[in-house]
Parts: sequence; structure tokens; C-alpha cells
Amino acid sequence: MAGLGIDGLASGLDTTSIINQLMTLEARPQVTLKSTLSATTAFATDLRSLNTAVAAVAASAKTASTATSLAVYKTTSSAASVTATARNTAAPGSLTFAVDQTAQRQITVTAAMSTWASTPPTLTIKNADGTATSVTAATNSLADVASAINGAGKGVSATVVSAGTDTGGTKLYRLQLTATASGASGGFTVYRGSAADVTAGTAVDLSTETGAATVTAARDASVTLWGGTAAAQTITSSSNTFTDLLPGLDVTVTSAEATPVTLTTAQDTGAAAGVAAGLFNSLIAIFSGIDKNTAVTTSVTAGTTSGTTVKAGSFTGDSAIRQLKDALLSAATSPVDSTSLNDIGIKITRDGTVQFDSAAFSAALQKDPTGTAAKFQTVAGRIATAATAASDSTKGYITSKIAGQDKQVASLNDQISDWDLRLAARKDILQKQYNALETALSSMKSQSDWLSSQLGNLMTSSSSSSSK
Repeated sequence: MAGLGIDGLASGLDTTSIINQLMTLEARPQVTLKSTLSATTAFATDLRSLNTAVAAVAASAKTASTATSLAVYKTTSSAASVTATARNTAAPGSLTFAVDQTAQRQITVTAAMSTWASTPPTLTIKNADGTATSVTAATNSLADVASAINGAGKGVSATVVSAGTDTGGTKLYRLQLTATASGASGGFTVYRGSAADVTAGTAVDLSTETGAATVTAARDASVTLWGGTAAAQTITSSSNTFTDLLPGLDVTVTSAEATPVTLTTAQDTGAAAGVAAGLFNSLIAIFSGIDKNTAVTTSVTAGTTSGTTVKAGSFTGDSAIRQLKDALLSAATSPVDSTSLNDIGIKITRDGTVQFDSAAFSAALQKDPTGTAAKFQTVAGRIATAATAASDSTKGYITSKIAGQDKQVASLNDQISDWDLRLAARKDILQKQYNALETALSSMKSQSDWLSSQLGNLMTSSSSSSSK
């Protein structure tokens, strides 16, 4: 049996140990393959991490290269009740205006009642645009009337509100009718009766009944520009936000202001520098990762005489990595229109990486916003091109290198698996050979013992005959 060991039964040899030592020698090529697999897998993993970071830089650099990438603005207001949000389409400027009124949504409450007077209850909702919609409730309970109004979806919501009791102790309720949208366009009238009744003029406006009231009227917010002059202009909004009161500037008001309010918009150089810093910090992180994986380390094992051990990084000597770093560094630091980038805070360091100075960039923006933005956008565009050339999902040279490493990993795994089969077969042969050796030696020993016995018997017989 191939797997059964009979160590030293005849020879006294530790055949299992001998076979294991022989198999260690036989397995040396596979050990080398496994070492190569480990290094190749680690290299592919490092490449993949690098490629992901480079792809992210490519995307952010592409965005940074657009004309509006540094269009970050901040606004100041002379009144706490007026705030503004600037988009990247805004422009520096100032505007003074009066806040006449804020927007309101209409709220109307009906007279107090225990149930709806008519059965089935039919109401008509007439919106500000003149559209009339009739609804009929399932019963004359106010809950069903409110449900019918809410289900119509015509810009009015109804809520049943407790209104005490009448003289007989019966519980009373009101319907609170609220516009779903603020502004004059959200105004409404609710009538008792059908749309035909409204047209005929026989329907009753609920807000005019005794005990009913319009609590707040539908109203637009309004501001007046250049008040008191021939150019005075009133602008309205159905909400309290005025979109594009200035291009790219949305203004929100929370109360009327008797004193004119002044809004000022200016480029936020600090935030713009933050946009640039984000791109360059990502780039610096890539350079740092490349340097880390390119470095050659030396170590000394304490208490041994083996000396020092030198270990190369996974990227050491790789031409594609060198190409990537050179391309990104050149894109980030080369002059624009023969002009150095030092004046906008972009510098190359002695150790071959890039440095970004946010304060210098902000100062450059304040001094020359257009020129500084143009330089930065050019640099960002170059970085995007260099990063994309390396990390593109189909044509990038780092992407292609990863694919090559993955194929090599697959091939090495196949070779190692083939060696598993080869070594198992070789071990089986060795076990059979040594088992056969032990069996043969055991047989020879048995024959030797038999011969010795026979000779001993002959010697005994001879001695007996001589004595007679």
C-alpha cells in the first residue's frame, strides 16, 4: 500500500524522515513559484490601490479644469433677516433693496359645527387660477369631509379642529383649510355646493359664514429695488426665496425690513484655495505612496552574523511607475505660458514631489482672480490628462499592467497546482520504493535466519555422530 510506512522494520532507517527530506528538495521549484506568486500578488494589489487613487485624481482634476471650478462666492447682508446663497454662476457685486413683505399661505377656518349640514356633503374648491373642482364626502362627518378635500389634491389640505360644545353640550368642530403652497398663486375659495352652483352664484363661500374667517390671506413676498426713483421695481416671489435676484444669487427673507438691505457678493478666495488644495493633497498622497513602495529598506538581524538584508519595494525599478510619477509631476509643476507656478503657490520640492501653498494661492486670487484661475485650470487639465492616460479603465497603461499581473497570478497558481500533483506522485513513488526495500530486506533477513538455523542443526548433528 502506497501510503503505509514501515519505517526501519528491516533496515533500521527512518524512511519517513528520508522521504520528507527528499520531498523538500523536490519541492524547491514549487517553493520558488509560491514566492514569486506572493510577490506578484502583492505588486498587483499595490498597483490596484495606486490606480484607484490616480483615477480619483483624474476625475477631480477634470472637474477642477472647468471654467467655474474656482467660482466659489460668499455673501454678506446688512440685515439678519436676509440671507443669500451664491452658486458658481454668481459674480461679484452689491445690491440694495427694501423688503416689503414676506410670503404667506392662505389659512381659512370654517364656522363651528357638529356635522356637515347637507347630505351627501358636496363642496367645490376654486383655485387662484379659476379652476373649480367639486368633491363629495362619503358621509356628513367632518372627518369624511376633510378626507374628501385632502384626497382631491387641489392645493388645499383640511384638518378637523375641536371647537368646544354648543349650549346643548354637543361637541363642535371646525375645518381648518390650508393652502399647500405659499404665495398668491396658492390662494383658494371653498364653497358649499357644486361647481355648477358656483357658476350660478348660488354656492356659499365657507369663509363668509358666521363664525368663519380667513386667518391669513395668500400673499407673495416682495422686494423693491431702487425705491423712490424713476427706476423703482418691485419683484415678487411665491416663496420667501427670490431665485437669481442677482445672477447665481438666491436671496431668502424672513421678515419685512423698513430700512433698505444691502447684499454684497465676493469671491471666497479661501474656499477656492480649498478646492485647489484638495486636488494637490490627493496628488501629494499619490507621490508619497509611490515613494513608499519604491524605497529600498535595509535591516540587520540582531545576534546573527548574516549581516544586513536589503529589500526592494514593490515598485522599485518599475518603468510604468516611474513614467506615471514623471508625468504627474510635470503636469503639476511645468510653467504655464512660460510663467512659473511659484507665484500661485505651486512648487516642486527637492525630493521630487509637489508642494501647495494655500495662502499664496489665495493671495494670487485676490490680486489677479482671472489669471490665477486660468493658470490653475490649465494645470488641472494637464493633471487630468496624465492621470487618465495611466488609469483609464480600458486604455490606461497602469490598468493594462494590472491586467498583465492578474494573468501572471493565474498562471502561477496553475503551475503550483500542477506541482502539487507532481509532488504527490513523486512522494507515492518514494514510499513504494522504500516500502519495497524494507520488504526485501525483511525477506532476506528471514532467509538468513533460516539458513543460520539449518547450519546450526547440521553442526549439532555432526557433533552427535562424532561422540558415538
